[in-house]
Amino acid sequence: MSDPTQEPGAATARKALAINLDRSAYGVFAEIGAGQEVVRHFFKAGGASGTVAKSMSAYDMRVSDAIYGHPKRYVSRERLEQMMNHEYGLLVDRLAVERGAQTRFFAFADTVATTPHDGKGQGHSWMGMRFQATPIAEPSEVILHLRLWDRDAGRQQDALGIVGVNLIHAALNNRGFVDAFLQSLVDEVGSGRVEVDFVHFSGPAFAGFDNHLASIQLVRLGLTDAVLFDGEGKPAVPGEFFYKKSVLVARGTFRPVSLVNVDMLACAEKATGDLKDTVSLFEMSIGHDPSPKSEILSRIKLVSTLGRPLLVTRLRGWYRLPAYFRLHTDGKIALVAGMNNLVDLFNPDYYSNLEGGVLEACGRLFKEGVRVMVYPMRGDQLRRLVSDPIACQVCFPETYQVDVDSVVTAADVQVRPKVAGLFEHLRTNGFLVPITGASSQSLACQPRTLADRIHAGTEGWEREVPQAVADEIKRLKLWL
Repeated sequence: MSDPTQEPGAATARKALAINLDRSAYGVFAEIGAGQEVVRHFFKAGGASGTVAKSMSAYDMRVSDAIYGHPKRYVSRERLEQMMNHEYGLLVDRLAVERGAQTRFFAFADTVATTPHDGKGQGHSWMGMRFQATPIAEPSEVILHLRLWDRDAGRQQDALGIVGVNLIHAALNNRGFVDAFLQSLVDEVGSGRVEVDFVHFSGPAFAGFDNHLASIQLVRLGLTDAVLFDGEGKPAVPGEFFYKKSVLVARGTFRPVSLVNVDMLACAEKATGDLKDTVSLFEMSIGHDPSPKSEILSRIKLVSTLGRPLLVTRLRGWYRLPAYFRLHTDGKIALVAGMNNLVDLFNPDYYSNLEGGVLEACGRLFKEGVRVMVYPMRGDQLRRLVSDPIACQVCFPETYQVDVDSVVTAADVQVRPKVAGLFEHLRTNGFLVPITGASSQSLACQPRTLADRIHAGTEGWEREVPQAVADEIKRLKLWL
C-alpha cells in the first residue's frame, strides 16, 4: 500500500491541513479568472471551517466591478490590491470585536489569465495576501506576479493552486529568511512550471526583508531569468513594462556605471532616430557574477541615479536576450555592444551547449530583425584588447596594427579570417551596425578597471563617471 505522504501533492496537502489546524489564522479567499484553485486545497485537506471565513469568485466583469471598483486591467496589481483591500476591510469590520484578540486575520486574492483554448497568449497571475502576523497587529502584505508555463489551462490552474497554498503557508509561518520564503513558493511545482518575476513585501511582518534584495534573489535562486528595475530603481513587472514596445538595451557590468555606458546608449538612440514606443535600458547579467549581494544592490542604485531602467538577468549568452524580450513584446529589438563584445559573440566556448556553436547562436540572436549596434573603440584600447590571448585567438589577427590615436568602428575593424565571412555577412546585411559620433571623453575611459582604481585610491576616476554617480559612490563608500 502506497504511503500517502509521498504521493504527488502530499506536501501541499500537509501545508493546507497545518493551516486549517492552526486556529489562530482565519481569512477570506477571493479568486478571479481560473476558479477557486487555492481554497479548494483547504477544503480537501479537512478542517477548513477553522481557516475559511469566506470563499468567492466574481467572474462577471460587472459583478466584479460592483464589488471592487473598475480597474484599467483585470489581471493587474491594481485589481489585486482592490480585492485585498475590500475583503480584508470587511473581514476585520465584521469579526474584530468578536475574535480579534485571538485571531490573525488574512485576505488572500489572485486574479488570473490562463492560456486560452486557441493556445495563443501566455498564462500569468497576480497573487497576494494581506495578513496579521499576530492578533491585533497592523497588517502586512506580500504581492507576487507569476508567469504560468504549462501549455494547457488545466495544468496552469493546478500550479496556481499549489503556489497559493505555499504563499499562505510561508506568510504565516516562514518569514525568517527571504531566500527560504522565496524558494518555498515553488514547492511541489518547480520553477519550470511557474516563474516568479516580481515580489513585493510590506508591513511589520517583513521588517527585515528588502524588496531590491528579494528581486535579486529571484534571479539567483533560479525562480526567474530576469527582474526589472524602473527608472527610479523600483522593482517592476517586465511583461507590463515592455508590452508592445521596441527595446534598445546596452549590456554592462556597471562596476560602476560609466560615461562609456551612458554614451553607448545615447549614441544608439541618436542612430535609431524615432524613439516613440521604445524603451531604452541597461542590462546586467549576474549569472556568473561572484560579487556580494551588497555590491550588486549598490550597482543597481548607481544606475537609478541616471533615471535609466535596468534589467538584471542570469542570461550569459547574447543570443538569449532577444528570446527573453520576445516573451514580452513583438517590437523591434536592438542590442548595444562594445568592440570587446565581438569577442564574446564569436567565442565558441560560450556555445558549448549548442550543437551549431557560433552559427546557431548567431541564428538565434539575429532572427526576427534583431540588430547589434557596435560602439567604437580608441586605438590604444583596441591594442590592449588584441593583446589578450582569447581575444586574439577568437576574433582579431595577432598582426593587427592600429594607430593609438585612431577611433575604430565596426565598419573598419579587422577580424580573423575564420570569422571574417560571418562578420562581413552580418555587417553587410545590417545585423551588425557601426555606431559613430562617440564622445572623445567617453572613448578615453577604461570602465573595466574602474572599480579597482577606485579601491586603490587612484586619482581621476571621477572624470570617468557621471557626477551623480561619483557623488553616490562617495556617499555609499562603494569600493573606497
